[in-house]
Amino acid sequence: MQSKLATITNGVDLARLTDTIKAVKASPELGYFQFRIQNTWIDGSENRSEVESFGAAGKEIQHQTGFTLLADEPDMLLGNDRAANPVEHLLHALASCVTTSMVYHAAARGIAVEQVESTLEGTLDLRGFLGIAPHIRNGYQDIHLKLRIKADITDEQLRELSSLGPRFSPVYDSIARGVPIAVSTERIA
Repeated sequence: MQSKLATITNGVDLARLTDTIKAVKASPELGYFQFRIQNTWIDGSENRSEVESFGAAGKEIQHQTGFTLLADEPDMLLGNDRAANPVEHLLHALASCVTTSMVYHAAARGIAVEQVESTLEGTLDLRGFLGIAPHIRNGYQDIHLKLRIKADITDEQLRELSSLGPRFSPVYDSIARGVPIAVSTERIA
């Protein structure tokens, strides 16, 4: 019996990562995932989203536990300030996806990362959301992402490492390049 020595870099099991890459290369349909949430409006600006399962490799996969995401608005935007607001959730999604993408790709390249921190800041102009200035977009005008990385690497390797997150992050790609959104409506009985 031949045993595989598990190598973990940045918390990533490189043997599993390599196996996943090989499997998707051999059968591209294994690379299709469908993530979903179920959102329920609570009151005012409060919403609750439940995450329970996702589609992968032609199967329905249950998370080990369900997740609940809450959203609200601060008082000055007429909310109760009980949770991060949706655009703050977007910044969190961007930060965590860029970070995860970077450390996974660093691990695949044999680069050990000791620590990653990021600060994100986005600017909104409420005149777009409020409908009082139709020429102003409803969403972020800009987003600034600052990465702080601790690793025993050269400055050139640091520049390469910091480019991996934005280059491979699905959330970064979705925001920067846009994504079609199909909206449908049905009446609740």
